[in-house]
Amino acid sequence: MLIMEGSSKWLVYCAGALLVLRFILRNVNWFLYEYKLGGKQYFLPPGDMGWPIIGNMWSFLRAFKTINPESFMDSFYSRYGKTGIYKVLMFGNPSVIVTTPEACKRVLTDDDNFCLGWPRSTVELMGEKSFIAIPFEEHRRLRRLTSASINGYEALSCYIKYIEEVVISSLEKWTTMGDIEFLTQMRKLTFKIIIHIFLGAESEDVMENLEKEYTKLNYGVRAMRINLPGFAFHKALKARKNLLAIFQSVVDKRRNERRERLPGKKAKDMMDALIDVEDENGKKLGDDDVIDIMLMYLNAGHESSGHITTWATYFLQRHPEHFKKAKEEQEKIIRNRPPTQKGLSLAEVRKMEYLSKVVDETLRVVTFSLMVFREAKADVNINGYLIPKGWKVMAWFRSVHLDPEIYPNPKEFNPERWNEVRKAGEFLPFGAGTRLCPGNDLAKLEISVFLHHFLLNYELEQLNPLAPLQFLPHTRPIDNCMARIKKVK
Repeated sequence: MLIMEGSSKWLVYCAGALLVLRFILRNVNWFLYEYKLGGKQYFLPPGDMGWPIIGNMWSFLRAFKTINPESFMDSFYSRYGKTGIYKVLMFGNPSVIVTTPEACKRVLTDDDNFCLGWPRSTVELMGEKSFIAIPFEEHRRLRRLTSASINGYEALSCYIKYIEEVVISSLEKWTTMGDIEFLTQMRKLTFKIIIHIFLGAESEDVMENLEKEYTKLNYGVRAMRINLPGFAFHKALKARKNLLAIFQSVVDKRRNERRERLPGKKAKDMMDALIDVEDENGKKLGDDDVIDIMLMYLNAGHESSGHITTWATYFLQRHPEHFKKAKEEQEKIIRNRPPTQKGLSLAEVRKMEYLSKVVDETLRVVTFSLMVFREAKADVNINGYLIPKGWKVMAWFRSVHLDPEIYPNPKEFNPERWNEVRKAGEFLPFGAGTRLCPGNDLAKLEISVFLHHFLLNYELEQLNPLAPLQFLPHTRPIDNCMARIKKVK
């Protein structure tokens, strides 16, 4: 009897000790990040900062490895209500998540109070001199230099011919290959296009190595910053090192060419433009600047286009009524074309009103970039809550795009919903404000040209239509959309 009583007391003591330990652990982050704010802490948004060091990262990663990634934000809604703003500890920083159109728009467009705030891990992978890290004035200068080469009417008119050639040859080739990973082939297609635009045709010999390394790099962008063998971030850092070596060889080659080139010769691609650009004092970009900017552009330029084109094709094939309407629009474009014209023109692409709705709906449903990062430059008030100076802010696009109050039946693919004009902040596939994705027009052009030819002449037969999805680093079928491409009469 005495032994039983002693055992019971021991269990009670252990349980009490565990509860005390749990209380201490759950409040370590409060002491580290909130206590120092003094009275300001009482004006912070609702939320919690999870466990010491790892914060909310485990619950974020766990949710996005299930079939219901929305469970991460749903847990905040159920505990704290739909306030549209929540405090967390993610990617190693005290942070605030904003989930409403108004709050996202404010964070992305208020350059006086918010600056870039990407996690240290992302900056290490993309580079200190990339657009996600450089100061505002430098960003504006380099964006002005590069945007005309990507989104200008003249540039897009030049690119469309090459894009169409690659699309036609790729689709024809895929029909002879039998079973293919459609997403993998699509990423190779968009990578070939972006390599041509940014590095020129002479760099195609390094294309395959570049594409493989970029795949590894992307898996580390949303991973925890653990630089140990076996972890995604460690593999991504090795991929970056390999990419730097490849780009350095290209830069060295271009600089050697300049020593032999006649002065005043026009640049032939983006790499040339970056090497040649000078500021008002005649200072040129160093190798590190050129390489980081190119690394970032090439990554963004093929990943988003490849994924969105895959999903748009998938959705159209799964919804015959939308396929039919989109195809009729493309057939009308062909009928109205002058008999002497060969191939698509930019003017024709800009008349594809229904296809544009298909692309926008795909961008919304998939939400390729689920969030972007900013940092508060001063104490900021949003929705009556305080965002302290130095805290990170995540504009959570996924919550906006899948909000049933904004988009009824939000996970349903329905291009018709774009007959309605959307309010500012309700559609943010490329961000907003001065940091709006500079390649958005080029991406839409690539997607539209591919869908034009696919709708007219091909169909997609998915081999595993019930294949589960994975959501990190980007939404995709786990089998990369195994399929057959068939030519139709």
